[in-house]
Amino acid sequence: MKSVLLYYSFGFALGGGEYLPLSFIAELQNMCDLTVAVDLARNFERSYESFGKGLDIDRSKIKIVQVTPPDYDPKRHSAKTSLYRFRQLKRLARNADVCISTSSIMDFGKPAHHFINMLAFGDDAFTEYIRSNYHRAKAGAWTTMKRFVSDSVLRPILGLRSKQSIIHDSRQHIYPNSRYVEKVMTQYYGPFNSTVFYPPTLFEANYAESVERDTLRVVYIGRIIPEKRITNLIGIVEKARSATSLPITFHLAGRLDQTPKYGEMLAAMAQERDWLKFVGVQYGDEKSRFLMSGSFAIHAERDEAFGIAVAEYLVAGLIPIVPDEGGTPEVVNSPALAYSTDDDAACILARLATDDSFREEQRRLCAERAQFFSKDAYLARQGEMLRKIMAG
Repeated sequence: MKSVLLYYSFGFALGGGEYLPLSFIAELQNMCDLTVAVDLARNFERSYESFGKGLDIDRSKIKIVQVTPPDYDPKRHSAKTSLYRFRQLKRLARNADVCISTSSIMDFGKPAHHFINMLAFGDDAFTEYIRSNYHRAKAGAWTTMKRFVSDSVLRPILGLRSKQSIIHDSRQHIYPNSRYVEKVMTQYYGPFNSTVFYPPTLFEANYAESVERDTLRVVYIGRIIPEKRITNLIGIVEKARSATSLPITFHLAGRLDQTPKYGEMLAAMAQERDWLKFVGVQYGDEKSRFLMSGSFAIHAERDEAFGIAVAEYLVAGLIPIVPDEGGTPEVVNSPALAYSTDDDAACILARLATDDSFREEQRRLCAERAQFFSKDAYLARQGEMLRKIMAG
């Protein structure tokens, strides 16, 4: 039986990104001798309690190893912590037949499989490229010198490789989580050993439960933070209400206290709008009921690498409206539901609410697309991919 080392940080809040490592663990536990390397062991245990049992993870079949110092605090991450983690991963990798990172690109000291879960994966120059809207940002002399010293002097001395050198190594295998991410990485790095692999959408709508779908309800589920442009979403719905004179409502699920000041501002907006509701965190059957209670969904983050929530909207029978940039239009795969400006989005929502033939055609297309992101379809793709990795 082969030995596999799988790394995921498990260092932050619970969220959709944890489904990939947990789903991998659930399948790999029966295929190999599995060691799971994590940043925070206690956070893995919390994730296991929240999601693992639903994925049939057998805790006794896996070994958990924390690869950061015992007193590690993710809020005070440092270069010293990164070096400590690298040395622990390299030590564990010596005895592993296969190394897998589900936390984007990590250095195991040997060829590995790297699953990209976000565009900001630790290469500062690439991050600047993304932030400058795909233009190579001109770094100052000081920044350029620091990068040179880090990549050409310090890292080689410590045995570390840069993200760029890992990507350019043909022995490594990189798995972008959308064609969009693959395209952006290729534009910056040039060709690399790549296979697009969509992350899991393990959510299943509970259609056995009777839930009345509100024909004028728009929903959102996810993090309530400025990057998700929640105020823009509210403005879009407000414009659609004004354009149609229909009582369209907007219900959002998520934690308002994740960014306190922002949450307070949004709560105040809800007090002034009786059609705007924040319903808190939704998991399990509550989440299913929440998503199935609406007819439409809306998303505003323009540089989303994939968009797990958008795939879940499709599975729940919703019609999602998404930006025409990033990975989300790739998920929905209907140009008629992708918008350039907030005014465009409001027009799409207004048309969905008033044009029966347009709405039903989009609902049909979304239902077809939802089949690709169903749990069974995902698990079939995952099984095929993991078998190839294990056979390689």
